Amino acid sequence: MTSLRKLGSSDLEVFPLSLGGKVFGWTADEAQSFAVLDAYTAAGGNFVDTADVYSAWGPGNKGGESETVIGKWLKARGNRSDVVVATKVSQHPEYRGLTAANIKAAADASLRRLDTDYIDLYYTHFDQPEVPVEEIIGALDDLVKAGKVRAIGASNISAERLQESLDFSDREDLARYVALQPHYNLVSRDTYEGALQGVASRAGLAAVPYFALASGFLTGKYRPATTVESARAEGAAKHLETERGQRVLAALDEVAQAQGAEVATVALAWLAAQPTVAAPIASARNVEQLPALLAVRDLTLTDEETAKLTTASA
Repeated sequence: MTSLRKLGSSDLEVFPLSLGGKVFGWTADEAQSFAVLDAYTAAGGNFVDTADVYSAWGPGNKGGESETVIGKWLKARGNRSDVVVATKVSQHPEYRGLTAANIKAAADASLRRLDTDYIDLYYTHFDQPEVPVEEIIGALDDLVKAGKVRAIGASNISAERLQESLDFSDREDLARYVALQPHYNLVSRDTYEGALQGVASRAGLAAVPYFALASGFLTGKYRPATTVESARAEGAAKHLETERGQRVLAALDEVAQAQGAEVATVALAWLAAQPTVAAPIASARNVEQLPALLAVRDLTLTDEETAKLTTASA
């Protein structure tokens, strides 16, 4: 039984959980990163998500650390063709923006760090509305034609700009977005649900949501009067102060108990069950955090459980 899902209209087939690479070279050193990547692929995972900017904000980092770690791991394991590698352009300190020249230079820099001759899925990380979609899509199409990129995607883009991009690709018969990476989870639904999800659905795009666990809040480890040691604790803990956050935690606890599953697995399963979603993204700093994430492959919520979570998170 294959658990792989087709990524939009592309020929890429991906595991229903994408492993986030933001922690590699930041809160996970090279050895920890290799261990997490090994465990993820050993369990059948094949979809690794990174960006050229990860993790420029870390002390002593300049951007590209995550890609470099992944590149070394792919080389050491000799498994490049078994892994779908997604990376992004526009935020690296030395390659900012989405001009055609920058997209091409940034792609070459990513290829060098990943130590590979192709990127499976290349996203525009943050849209730059001042750059015409014709220029962005034209540059991405050139990369696809050159064999440097297999498929393209967009992240952090408006419904209008996404539609405009798709229309241009269709009109000129150029490479077309197959995936969309929105900020989407049980406590952040407003950005994606509505116009953006509508465009993705009509165009047959696969959604690969980031912050799928709301910076760790949806793992259930953040509770009133508890302290969590994490680089992302502040972002996660803010959800505890909202009624919505408390309602969601209560509903997650209830469903997790009924399913005999971890809270994180249930949160990911809700997301995986939403229209257009192919694979939520979640990261693990260490191997111990992985099983709850990987378990999403085998957890199907009942309609009643899905509805309970949807209502709690409204």
